[in-house]
Amino acid sequence: MDAPAAIDLCRSAMMAAVVIAMPMLLVGMAAGLAVGLMQALTQVQDQTVAFVPKVLAMAAALVACLPWLLTRLVEFTRHVFENAGMH
Repeated sequence: MDAPAAIDLCRSAMMAAVVIAMPMLLVGMAAGLAVGLMQALTQVQDQTVAFVPKVLAMAAALVACLPWLLTRLVEFTRHVFENAGMH
């Protein structure tokens, strides 16, 4: 494998990782913002109060997006294997 092919493979792997992680990260960020707002309004500053809703929201997002995520992973893996012998 030559250098441009390796760079292209690394770039596509990083983009796939970003796209796959994005739904959970966005849901975690939104849940963190909502919990932070509720903590500021109620003045309850406990770490576990912020942790549990974020974990539950991210787990729900993972379950909801799992078919799409698996499709993306299979497409990326197929692309890698198809182009492995070409370079």
